[in-house]
Amino acid sequence: MPRLVIVPGSAAFLVAVLLGVAPADVEPGVPSVPEVPAKVDLPAKNFTEAVRGSDATAAPVKFEMVYVPGGEFAMGSPDSEAGRLPDEGPQHKVKVRPYWIGKCEVTWDEFYQFWRDESLFQITKLEDMPEETRKKLEKADALSRPTNTYVDELYDHGSEGHPAICMSHHAAMMYCHWLRWKTKKPYRLPTEAEWEFACRAGSEGPYCFDESKEKLTDYAWFKDNSADDDHEKGTTHKVGTKKANKFGLHDMHGNVWEWCLDHYDAKFYAPFAADKLVSLGPVNKPTDKKWSHTVRGGSWADKADRLRSAARRGSDKSWMKFDPQLPQSIWWLTRMDVIGFRVALPVEEYPDLVGVKPMVLKKAD
Repeated sequence: MPRLVIVPGSAAFLVAVLLGVAPADVEPGVPSVPEVPAKVDLPAKNFTEAVRGSDATAAPVKFEMVYVPGGEFAMGSPDSEAGRLPDEGPQHKVKVRPYWIGKCEVTWDEFYQFWRDESLFQITKLEDMPEETRKKLEKADALSRPTNTYVDELYDHGSEGHPAICMSHHAAMMYCHWLRWKTKKPYRLPTEAEWEFACRAGSEGPYCFDESKEKLTDYAWFKDNSADDDHEKGTTHKVGTKKANKFGLHDMHGNVWEWCLDHYDAKFYAPFAADKLVSLGPVNKPTDKKWSHTVRGGSWADKADRLRSAARRGSDKSWMKFDPQLPQSIWWLTRMDVIGFRVALPVEEYPDLVGVKPMVLKKAD
């Protein structure tokens, strides 16, 4: 698999020339920013995206995007909610603009299209370069596409139709960056506010449904029901096989935790609640820090209380404790087979998020 690598000095210039861009336009490990509109000119309805990889003759991989009209809601959980943790409050009023969000979590079928795509990186392969140049480039630790996994990426979970797992925040961000190249649309991860609004789908309770009438097992794969004949302790399941919420979204509860754009802050809600005003699209913008970012929704291995609409979790160094490589990968969370993501597409991007792109470029902290 050819690698796009950037190092200081003459090597950076060489790669820049190969890419046909000026060195000043190139950042380590991140393809130059694709030109995408801040406002998407599409009808306010669901649509299907079709993305091709390197092989122009192969059928494109398709996924559905669900239109979410936006609106105002109480973000977080009330003090009285069972299973509530302190970082879910205080509740505060939030308004989100209209956007689209993936009907399902990103699957391996979709992620493989990115992982194996060579069409964006048509540069000279390392092995074809002069020895002196190759040695300089091989010292670089930034890659434009996922490196190979330390072990099998599936961890005995399913592949076809199953959510991609062990995803780092960087991997999820770079996948969205790749979608921008392919579609010329400003794809990104959902903000926490967008994610929770989409998950609730109008519900003010712990889940997207009325607990007095329906059960969590109807909507989610989690600790109580994710086991099968081959996985007595549980496993991921094909996306979209449980009931959708009122927006038409599947697996917002369970299957895999989903990355949000936000950098995690346990006290992020406090100032918005204190203002007692409706906050427009609040987001704790991502940084170049490897830790910590927010995941939402719970997983196949979690108990019911971690699947609640307001439940939050911040990533930390312990998520890499099983990675024996030095330096550790920025792409894969070894043995964290509970982490995935879904994508979002704003109708009109918030000013602070225009051009948002991957920022974590270091393997080591």
